Amino acid sequence: MADETKATDQPGAPTGPVDRVLEFIRILEAGGGAAEIRPYLADTFTLVEAPHLLAPEGSTRTLADVLAGADQSSQVVADQVFTIRRTTCEGGRVAVEADWSATVLMDIRYWDRGETIRARTSSVFEVRDGLIISQDSYDCYFR
Repeated sequence: MADETKATDQPGAPTGPVDRVLEFIRILEAGGGAAEIRPYLADTFTLVEAPHLLAPEGSTRTLADVLAGADQSSQVVADQVFTIRRTTCEGGRVAVEADWSATVLMDIRYWDRGETIRARTSSVFEVRDGLIISQDSYDCYFR
């Protein structure tokens, strides 16, 4: 994939693990809720977030947690943009480096309503049988 591309600039149906992950990111970018992201995630999906500015202890979330959060995210942020910097794939393991930004819709720690929140993210996804079974996320927020 070319460097510095916006996730929504990549048309076409998913054909492999990288395409499946990028399609999932496009759905997130478009503000997709639980119903929209559910078809991409395995029943056993787990999201592990390394400690970061908004979650200093990090977190581990199950599929149910992630789906609930997806439905609530539209109340917290809007206009999400993922600019994909690099992808790497080995088997079903996909690493994605991206710049992320969104408009904050409410006051949250470090940002006021209407401000743009930005992060440099790296995530490692595990894809099996066309479904994402896990995501390990490493987010670095800019203040």
